[in-house]
Amino acid sequence: MKLTDNEKRDVTKLIEEGKVLPEKYRFLLFDESKQIELTWNGKSNELTNLVLPFQIIEQIDEPRTEKLKEAQGSFDFASGRQISGWTNKLIWGDNKYVISSLKNGPMREEIEKHGGIKLIYIDPPFDVQADFSMKVNVGGENYRKKRNVLEHIAYSDTWGRGTDSFLSMIYERLRLMKDLLADDGSIFVHCDYRLSGRMRLVLNEVFGTDSFVNEIIWQGTVGDTSSKNKKFIKSHDTIFYFRKDSKNFIWNDVFQDYSPESKKLYKHEDKNGRYMTGGNVSNPGGGGYVYDLGYGEKVPSRGYAMPKETALQWIEEGLLLVEEGKVPTKKQYMSDGVRCADVWSDISNTRGKQVTGYPTQKPLELLKRIIESSSNEGDIVCDFFAGSGTTAHVAEELSRKWICSDLGKFSIHAIRKRMIGVQRELKEKQKDWRAFEILNLGKYQRQHYIYDKNKDDQINLEKQEKEFEDLILRAYNAKEIDGFKTIHGKKGDRFVSLGPVNQPLSRYHVDEVMSECLKNKITAVDVLGFEYEMGLFPTIQEEAKSKGLRLEYKQIPMEVFNKKAVSNGEITFHNVAYIEFKPHIKGKKLSIELSHFKAFYNDENLNINESLKNGRSKILVENGIILEKSKDKDGNISEKVITENWHDWIDYWSVDFDYESKKEFIKIQNDEGSIEEQWTGNYVFENEWQSFRGKKGLEELEFKSSEREIISGKTKVAVKVVDIFGNDTMKVMEVEV
Repeated sequence: MKLTDNEKRDVTKLIEEGKVLPEKYRFLLFDESKQIELTWNGKSNELTNLVLPFQIIEQIDEPRTEKLKEAQGSFDFASGRQISGWTNKLIWGDNKYVISSLKNGPMREEIEKHGGIKLIYIDPPFDVQADFSMKVNVGGENYRKKRNVLEHIAYSDTWGRGTDSFLSMIYERLRLMKDLLADDGSIFVHCDYRLSGRMRLVLNEVFGTDSFVNEIIWQGTVGDTSSKNKKFIKSHDTIFYFRKDSKNFIWNDVFQDYSPESKKLYKHEDKNGRYMTGGNVSNPGGGGYVYDLGYGEKVPSRGYAMPKETALQWIEEGLLLVEEGKVPTKKQYMSDGVRCADVWSDISNTRGKQVTGYPTQKPLELLKRIIESSSNEGDIVCDFFAGSGTTAHVAEELSRKWICSDLGKFSIHAIRKRMIGVQRELKEKQKDWRAFEILNLGKYQRQHYIYDKNKDDQINLEKQEKEFEDLILRAYNAKEIDGFKTIHGKKGDRFVSLGPVNQPLSRYHVDEVMSECLKNKITAVDVLGFEYEMGLFPTIQEEAKSKGLRLEYKQIPMEVFNKKAVSNGEITFHNVAYIEFKPHIKGKKLSIELSHFKAFYNDENLNINESLKNGRSKILVENGIILEKSKDKDGNISEKVITENWHDWIDYWSVDFDYESKKEFIKIQNDEGSIEEQWTGNYVFENEWQSFRGKKGLEELEFKSSEREIISGKTKVAVKVVDIFGNDTMKVMEVEV
């Protein structure tokens, strides 16, 4: 550090006064950087190293009888369940914690056992003005579903300080992804003109300039062509391609169709009428030379080495042209295409039948080219901004393993339906596929929020528990009260009871609430829980009514972990949805009929009558009913009920005929560093039958399942319903056959 005495005094004075140092001191105080580095406000070298267990929400693998490939793993043919081998993973949660837990946690061992992650493709939210709402078809009308609060907050945080906050978000995640990649792995990062320059510099810093491979220009969609825009028409996105190691990587040539101009170059035609062109034979290796075949010795003696048998076969097939005194040429057919350049204008973003309704969906052909070029069959491919699941779709069809994650619950549900559809298509074509499981960080993230940070400090633990209770009550707009064991607050004329953070709200907790109510002459309580014990409803509701108690059960949303969402008043607590189903028994065979579903939702449209413009209409939700409110030209309001039937709310439902057949185990790392399995006390929902809406909507739903033979004579049946907003509810019933 070379500072004069005057400079030292100036620096000291400026620091004491809290003023910013002039730019020249950056170079005087710190060592010279050896590379070009992008800086921005808020840049940090801190890296998340949190390890949370993954909670298994559901496993999906339709029953099958056909012969299976070994690569898919072992199966129990009686039940059709995959019992060994790799299971693909669809993970709901913040990808920072997801990637960190994959990188540092026990699942890393499973990933490495299957060869490591060979390819990552991401398409982060680079459009600051994008509308990420979804259109949901209800009763023939389109309801626009907004992002949930977690997505909204994450998106706001991503762009809250403009590009600076986006770069902070993506920088940490890219560093985590690099550490997670296999040594011969690659990453493709999709962005547009808003960020391509900065993104390239961030990628250079994380992966190194030597690891840069290509800047791919994808001309998928032509932008606004209006002459009012005094600029060149926007017509491309950018995809950056980096390898973790510039000397150790996977590469497969991929081809694109010839352009009309290139087809004019074809001069040869074989006996089948196929056009072809010639190219120099490029030393395929082996012994013998073409000029040893009796075609003259004026062929250049440097030779184009080729086994004699191969040359004779190629000549027989018309693939090799050998003329005296000329360099041998191998014919190339039009159907072979040409090796891809870094400008891709042959893949349109018009997706046609592929459309899932997800706003950022990319065409299958785009991911097919990327995945084929930089991975092989059986490799693991990842996408941590999964969106509509195109990466998983293509990976499955190309016999790759996959891990995908997204923060949006609706995204996870859209991918679930999409991948079941892919499974069905592959089964129909008698092709191979793997089971996939839906995971989240669920209760383990809640547990970490309070307990893991303070597990060795009882005082701070109790303080954190109290702060968390206050946070939930504040989010619910309730006031704290004391003097009770299971009642924690009051909202209006109703009391509030909070369930446990790290386990389902049980029958025991509700019994305690009812006991306190009867003792203290309380008649109305809102019971708030993250999860509810299976089989708790509806018997507990009837019991409360018989005692003159009005208990309502509400779901505590994951958004309560975000203090910003709480302080903004953006948290919504919905009543727990209600499912009814009927078992149908014929001998030893069991089928399930979904008979009723009730959801409780409200939009925040308190002033809709005033804000709605004359001559316009809006679809909204009030008290679990979807309405279309219209205002005529004179300002008169009219309403039309869209959800006329209970099944208008159903988007998807599924059945596990033997719910307690598979225990949920999590892998944790103990204090000695070894990995051990622990039973969580829960069971995995094994999706054995399902029905869901596709492009035709409600008419595709079936409300009675196929039959399943029950050998044991008694079973616990679990039914899961996912409503049109992507929220799921489950009910368990014991059935005797």
